[in-house]
Amino acid sequence: MLAKLAQRRNVALGRRAILGLGAALTGTLAFGRDGAHAETSETSPPADAPWSQSIGAGVVDRPYGKPADFEAGVIRRNVPWLTAGTESSISFSPLQHLNGIITPNGLFFERYHAGRPDVDPDQHRLMIHGLVERPLLLTMKDIVRFPSVSRIHFIECPANGGMEWRAAQLNSLQFNHGMISCAEWTGVKLSTLLEEVGVKKEARWAMVEGADGAHMNRSLPLDKCLDDCLIVYAQNGEALRPEQGYPLRLVVPGWEGNVSIKWLRRIKLGEKPWYSREETSKYTDLMPDGTSRGFTWLIDAKSVITFPCPERPLSGPGLYEIRGLAWTGNGKVKRVDVSLDGGINWQTAQLHEPVLSKALTRFSLPWRWDGKPALLESRVIDETGYVQPTIAELRRQRGSNSVYHNNSIQTWQVKPDGSIFDVQLG
Repeated sequence: MLAKLAQRRNVALGRRAILGLGAALTGTLAFGRDGAHAETSETSPPADAPWSQSIGAGVVDRPYGKPADFEAGVIRRNVPWLTAGTESSISFSPLQHLNGIITPNGLFFERYHAGRPDVDPDQHRLMIHGLVERPLLLTMKDIVRFPSVSRIHFIECPANGGMEWRAAQLNSLQFNHGMISCAEWTGVKLSTLLEEVGVKKEARWAMVEGADGAHMNRSLPLDKCLDDCLIVYAQNGEALRPEQGYPLRLVVPGWEGNVSIKWLRRIKLGEKPWYSREETSKYTDLMPDGTSRGFTWLIDAKSVITFPCPERPLSGPGLYEIRGLAWTGNGKVKRVDVSLDGGINWQTAQLHEPVLSKALTRFSLPWRWDGKPALLESRVIDETGYVQPTIAELRRQRGSNSVYHNNSIQTWQVKPDGSIFDVQLG
């Protein structure tokens, strides 16, 4: 069986082949670091390591848990030259080291417009006013009394991948795609609060505003507010972290992250959008003719291979599992295809449960790498039929002067030594 498997070159393997190979290696053969076979014994257990010969620390050693010391390199990272200062910058989530679809709170990407405020929850208030029947000023104690819901959704900055519009610049999964994270959010449906205040019939828009120094604000259509928006106070089972808007934030599922206002302090209903700084001079998409697309809230379908990637190269020819993440603001991921030759041929990857609406979805494909160059790509199709485009297709539509909404196919070039590079195909 091993001889037959060894004959397969640069092709995906089926589940039975993987199971068969695993069974063959369980007995007297195992692969060493260099790919060579090493003899092992079925009866000799591994020697006790030092940690197996002493008593470990007790339960009061870490009243609030933290990762193992050996995982100290799994952290958010910043690109210093990206912005003038860290108060209006981004820290990128380490997608290359994450497993599953939930991003740990300490690794959830950050984006600030005036730094991170430290808000006293006892003094924080949420005001709902404008075209409403009964304006309200709510404390946190008031808000947590309303019926609660918990939902899993991603949040993605629209500038995710923005540095790649003109050319491949940063040879990194984390820096190219790390402005996305996914969490379980707990709070109150915005529609519940709007029902409490009573929406006047002429209301069509909402202005949502944060309590940070920039008073970050955006205009949202009332229909979206009544559909699936959440006012949340908890993330992944604990109170929001300060960098995620403690004690209260808005979550707008499937739409660009800047509309999910953090440190939420005000919601005002009106007849028209407000055309704030963040939806005129910022967060608009510059087109080739000099005009800009406005109110492009939706996050179109996107996917990326998270292993292998530049930060996690291949260690030699052999069997691997290509792994990645896919998502769409249109609802659910329907299918993900993977190419080993830069988009000439495609194979359907396995989607891993749960496949949720407006949440990250895991995919994988087994692959026996023969040590030859390869061009790895993934392409997602969502439940509306939308197909993730190439960068060439996007440029034909929108030019190369944009910053936002680059959802193009990512190409990883695999070199014979196993190293991985970010490249773009014409």
